[in-house]
Amino acid sequence: MALRGVWQLKKLVVSYCDWGGSSRGIREFMKSELPAFKEGNPQLEVVSELNRGRHPFLKALYKNKNERVVCVRNLTPEDVLKHATRLRNALGRKVVKLKTRHVTKHPSVQGTWTPDTKFEC
Repeated sequence: MALRGVWQLKKLVVSYCDWGGSSRGIREFMKSELPAFKEGNPQLEVVSELNRGRHPFLKALYKNKNERVVCVRNLTPEDVLKHATRLRNALGRKVVKLKTRHVTKHPSVQGTWTPDTKFEC
């Protein structure tokens, strides 16, 4: 995803095995879908690396020095493309769990309003 017009994903590493059964989908992805993905994303550096005897994965390296790794073993080429697109669209930030459902700069002293609030007149 672009933050202020700048794509956040710098590099996408495609790691696979050339003979393993769990890498079949990613090998097909590299033949059929990856060239079009590279053409559609010229700002992105796509690197493939051979890891024999290991399950395939996609590693995304972002501009804010974070990285995400997604295992793609036994997935179809379409599913691998979905994961690659999802990594490209992400900002690379760490996931932060919210303490409450309602986030505001000035929290109400009386509590959060809900449609079930009853007023007595």
